[in-house]
Amino acid sequence: MQQYKNHSRYYPLHHYVITPLTLILLSWSFWNLAESYAFGRDLSQALFYTLASLILFLLPIMSRIYAIKNQNRIIRLEMRLRYFQLTGKTFVQQEKKLKMGQIIALRFAGSKELIPLIERAIKENLSPKQIKKSITDWQGDYFRV
Repeated sequence: MQQYKNHSRYYPLHHYVITPLTLILLSWSFWNLAESYAFGRDLSQALFYTLASLILFLLPIMSRIYAIKNQNRIIRLEMRLRYFQLTGKTFVQQEKKLKMGQIIALRFAGSKELIPLIERAIKENLSPKQIKKSITDWQGDYFRV
C-alpha cells in the first residue's frame, strides 16, 4: 500500500544503470580528451567521443524531463476534473494560487479531504511535503513515471 513514506518511485534501469553508465562514459571521455591534449595527440577522435558521450548522457535525462512534464500536465487535468466533480466549479481560481508541486501533492488526497486541503494549502501556503504529511486518506499513484 502506497503512503507518504514509500511513495517515491525509482526506475532501476534508469536510476541505477543507464544514467550512472552514461555518467561514467562521459567522465571517461573527458579524461581521455584531457590526456590527449596533455600528450599532444590528435584531438579530433577524443573530441568526437566526448561529444557523443555528452549526447548519450543527455538523452536519458531529457527523456525523463519530457515524461515528467507530460505527467504534470495529466495531473493538472486530473485535479481540474476531480475539483469539478466534487464542487461543480472550475479549478481555475485555486490553480492560480497553487504551485505545480502543491497540485502534485494534493492529487494524493482522498475526495473527502481534497477540498479542505486545497483551501488550507492556499491559505497557509503549505509546501508539497507539508501537504503530503497532512493527508489521512492517501490515494496511491502506481503509474507515475
